[in-house]
Amino acid sequence: MLQQFDERNRNLIVNISGELVHRDEARVSPFDSAVQGGDAVWEGLRLYDGRIFALEAHLARLRASALALAFDRIPTDEAITKEIRRTLEANCMRDGVHIRLTLTRGVKFTSGMDPRLNQSGPTLIVLAEHKPPVYAKTGLSLVTSTMRRPSPDVLDPRIHHANLLNSILAKLQANAAGADDAIMLDARGFIAETNATNLFLVERGLVRTPAAVACPEGITRATVLDICRAHAIPHQVGDLPLYLLYRADEVFCTGTMGELAAVTRVDGRAIAAGKVGPLTQRLSALYAERTATGGTRVVD
Repeated sequence: MLQQFDERNRNLIVNISGELVHRDEARVSPFDSAVQGGDAVWEGLRLYDGRIFALEAHLARLRASALALAFDRIPTDEAITKEIRRTLEANCMRDGVHIRLTLTRGVKFTSGMDPRLNQSGPTLIVLAEHKPPVYAKTGLSLVTSTMRRPSPDVLDPRIHHANLLNSILAKLQANAAGADDAIMLDARGFIAETNATNLFLVERGLVRTPAAVACPEGITRATVLDICRAHAIPHQVGDLPLYLLYRADEVFCTGTMGELAAVTRVDGRAIAAGKVGPLTQRLSALYAERTATGGTRVVD
């Protein structure tokens, strides 16, 4: 799975701390903490017919992550939403849009790791692109990476930070193997997630997903679990060994950028005879119903 350039994005207007500029003229300081050490938090948002789905949940996670990293002068939800709205309006966007929201610790007065060198407040970057869900609906191929997800005593996954080298190393292995993405295990050998998404499996009608021990508490993941509760679909959260994927009736992954996507091959083994399973299809339809009617309106 390799994303292709969308011609509609050639003349994007991006937002850097309130300044709206052409994508080719956007500038982030070499003294910014994101450049110096990946010291930033981020969220992926999706716009449906003028509404951002689960905006409040995403902004709450962004704020919680920034607080965990002791960011100073974190913008209010209202201020961030205003900049999102300005960016969308500048690009005449209202549907089929993915928004990458990044909040860095800000610009340092001199190069160095010490957060006390940051005295100007955070940098807020709003990048909105025309981008439909990126995963093919016909099924993905995954391979298990040798890269492990760190445990909470190393780096708590609930901090949605922008240092993604762990995931990039796993993605390199997936690319080398000719797979779409990589499965990442935790330090104990249980399934954590993929390099980019949360994972689910279906076993005799039971929907199962790993506990958020070594993976982020995904917003789409939480929505799927809520859908299961609302529709009396049996579900379970807990430690999942890798072999359960091999014998699963269905496997699918979740994330804002790709929504729900079936997995039809894992480490060379066919899942559900290489087809999208019925429960995956049902949950995808129920998720689409929510995104079609819910969310916070940001564009009239």
